[in-house]
Amino acid sequence: MNLKQSILLCLLGMTTVAPAAGKDIEVSLNPTTGAVGSLRIAGDANAMDWILKTDSTQYKWVTEKYGWGLGYATVDGVKKTWEKPTATSGKGTRVTYDLDGVRVEVVRKVTGKDLTERYTFENTSGKAVTLSDLGIFTPWNDNYPAAATCMTNRCNAHIWTGGSSAYVMAERMDGRGAALGMVTTEGRLTAYDVWERGNNRSASNFRGVFALCPPDTVLQAGESFSVSWKVFKYEGRQAFFSAVKRYGGAVAESDRYVLAVGDTAHITLTTAKGTTRHDVRIDRTGEISIELPYGKGLTTRVDLYGISSEEALIEKRVNFILDHQQLNDPADPRYGAYMVYDNAQGKIYLNDDARQSLDTDEGRERVGMGVLLADWYRKHPSDRLLGSLTRYASFVRTLQKPDYTTFSTPDKKSYNRGYNYPWVAKFFFKMYGITHNRQYALDGYQTMRAFYRQFHYGFYALHIPVIDGLKALADAGLTAEHDTLLNDFRQAAALYIEKGLNFPAHEVNYEQSIVAPPVQFLCELYDVTREAQYLDGAEAMMAALESFDGQQPSYRLNQIAIRHWDGYWFGRRQTYGDTFPHYWTTLTANVFHLYARLTNQPAYQEKAEQIVRNNLCSFFEDGCATCAFVYPRMVNGEPAHYADVFANDQDWALVSYLFVNE
Repeated sequence: MNLKQSILLCLLGMTTVAPAAGKDIEVSLNPTTGAVGSLRIAGDANAMDWILKTDSTQYKWVTEKYGWGLGYATVDGVKKTWEKPTATSGKGTRVTYDLDGVRVEVVRKVTGKDLTERYTFENTSGKAVTLSDLGIFTPWNDNYPAAATCMTNRCNAHIWTGGSSAYVMAERMDGRGAALGMVTTEGRLTAYDVWERGNNRSASNFRGVFALCPPDTVLQAGESFSVSWKVFKYEGRQAFFSAVKRYGGAVAESDRYVLAVGDTAHITLTTAKGTTRHDVRIDRTGEISIELPYGKGLTTRVDLYGISSEEALIEKRVNFILDHQQLNDPADPRYGAYMVYDNAQGKIYLNDDARQSLDTDEGRERVGMGVLLADWYRKHPSDRLLGSLTRYASFVRTLQKPDYTTFSTPDKKSYNRGYNYPWVAKFFFKMYGITHNRQYALDGYQTMRAFYRQFHYGFYALHIPVIDGLKALADAGLTAEHDTLLNDFRQAAALYIEKGLNFPAHEVNYEQSIVAPPVQFLCELYDVTREAQYLDGAEAMMAALESFDGQQPSYRLNQIAIRHWDGYWFGRRQTYGDTFPHYWTTLTANVFHLYARLTNQPAYQEKAEQIVRNNLCSFFEDGCATCAFVYPRMVNGEPAHYADVFANDQDWALVSYLFVNE
């Protein structure tokens, strides 16, 4: 730490715990609260702080009460927080707080190449107390001001609260360089909470303030328990998991996390002492959590999910859409539309209440149902399915003006949204593929031409139909249209390559589904043209895309990209917070599938298959589905960890499943 940095920290009221020469991390402490004030990697050219600022300067609602190491608990039914220390010693490295009968002691030290923290909760009340809803704030700097800032000064925090071996793998958002990890060395963490989410809290550009949660417990008089962890520098995921084992943790991994009943999951559990194997036969549908012991009183967990079979589950979903989610009233202008379904009410949601949301209308993302059914028809043709798709295609044309300007509703009162066009075009190209009706190919072409006329070439839309579109036009003998659209694609690709990691903001500042679409687009264009510049452009963005993906041993998290607002925009309950898995995480699977085929790297195909399999947990054995599972234990203090009752836009996950397994 240089003199200028030390002076600045003093002016901010921070106490520095700087490492000696050759150490990895730099830590400052807040003498007022006793919290960790900043956490940096020594020698980082960008001087990135891996912790949210808690002085309201970064986000006005992130104040000192959210400092790293502060927290909250419910003591005998009364909610309490620790924010101001009652005693401090060792230049702030030992801090004590009082929760009216429960003493919280925090001890910190920088030893070797890591930060060690120990949190001890002692019952000083003289009687037994119940301690519940406990959370320790660890405000990782995971938020989204703009892509340029995110690349070098923000992190993707992958959290695993698997018991005795819990950890956080935090990576810079560009996926490059040194990163910070955390692993428990004592005690257990079994959940995490998220705070400060909502419309007045930067909405979809702020993932929230994290708190790690030990399990509920009853403490007898004088009894205590502790949670300890280490924070360390690492480079590369292999190095991260090596550190987890070196510090006494366990790394669990399954070959698959979603399996058919009767299949066997092959699980490995590795510690510093070696590897054991556990074979688990799936005997039921739904979640199956496996507790794995690895030492005296130590356990970790693997979360699996059982299904009837992959083919059967998709067939059930297709039939459910046909039976329950197509609006078949000829008097309704939405006749033929595939609609949102409310599982709680057991009927189509007509979007006719006070909500009146574009995210639950009859167009937009719901087009994914049409694409899925068209894909399914290729292998499972039937008159019933074709009739449904034909009615739907007629409906989709009602979303468009004669010049193919595409809206979200037949009344065309919704705003002109760029994302709609490639989805509608993809559907029309798919319809050509199953009917060979030349008009569908022309409809797809004209929709894409309208897209580029109105949004030009710098819009990072999802599912731009490069391969599907060019193939349909060529097969239909529409040579001039094929060449025109290919020229459009080349111009868009040139802009994507020029911008590189400087991704533009769209409906949010930065997200996984801003990075994946140009990578998929460039891979598809390389597949068509075999021009190296397109593959090179895609590869330049791959590390940033992969940084979003978790590697925790759970069907909801393994190879699943971070998403954190979809439950609010698309769900009935409208809760912000981590959404795992979300169907747009399968955009990454599309990329990996293409990349594996184009570069002959089968490891990427394995990851692609893992992503789409894990997304099958959003589909139920009765054929219904959920658009979002809000993963944290609590969001803003309200219970979460639930599947929303809306079946909305999740069927894009099955489109990707069929693509990855083509």
